Amino acid sequence: MSAETKQRLEAHLIAGGMAHDFDFARLELLKILGEDERVRTKVSSSWEEFEGEFNSLLISYTCNIVPSDRTAEQLKEFIEGGGRWIALHATNSLLEWTEDGVVCAPANGPFLGLIGSAFQGHPPLGKYTVANAAPDHPLVENIGNFEVEDELYLSDFSAPAEVLLSARFGGSAPGFTREHWEETDHPVMYIRKLGKGEILYLTLGHARGHYDAPHRTPYFPEIERGAWQTPEMYELIRRSVLWGLTPQMERNSA
Repeated sequence: MSAETKQRLEAHLIAGGMAHDFDFARLELLKILGEDERVRTKVSSSWEEFEGEFNSLLISYTCNIVPSDRTAEQLKEFIEGGGRWIALHATNSLLEWTEDGVVCAPANGPFLGLIGSAFQGHPPLGKYTVANAAPDHPLVENIGNFEVEDELYLSDFSAPAEVLLSARFGGSAPGFTREHWEETDHPVMYIRKLGKGEILYLTLGHARGHYDAPHRTPYFPEIERGAWQTPEMYELIRRSVLWGLTPQMERNSA
């Protein structure tokens, strides 16, 4: 093994929030990161523990937590300076429960404006087909269309993005104030470029255990694992991690 391949690689995993099984997702992500012995991962449950680690890969699996304006600015500087961020599932979900249904934040502001999208609702968890929208892109090359049983995230976009995977949907998202949706293709995986860096967003990956929905019930009867039940999900995460670590590996070999 050459000297550069022995050098440590840095990652920061932020997993926390509400309505999801963060323990499950955190463990699955750490297993994948641990497949490369060089990767040392800092684990947090809050955005405020991100301190502008410009040489790290950032991975987030969060729901309904938002960084302070100061931390959001650090995130922006991190991406613009060449950082890579893998944002998973509900990272772009900022929610408020009202008598009229769940209200979702718009795709603007320091945090959601940086991500470039904002979750607005989903139909009930169910089966749908994920289509490869960019078959020549290395992140999804040779991955055919596949079926998942997951939450199909419906989002608004505020910035240009390169769509890699998509799913077609039109219909109802019960419980959300924006309930009715015209049929169209919705991004499932996309890349947003900003400055010298990039954000990779993958909406797949819902997970919920018996005790992860206290806002609804003390004991949730079903265990939900979403796309984590498919080999495609793990392949996408592995490719995404390699994509995210590549700048560090290139610097180490320079």
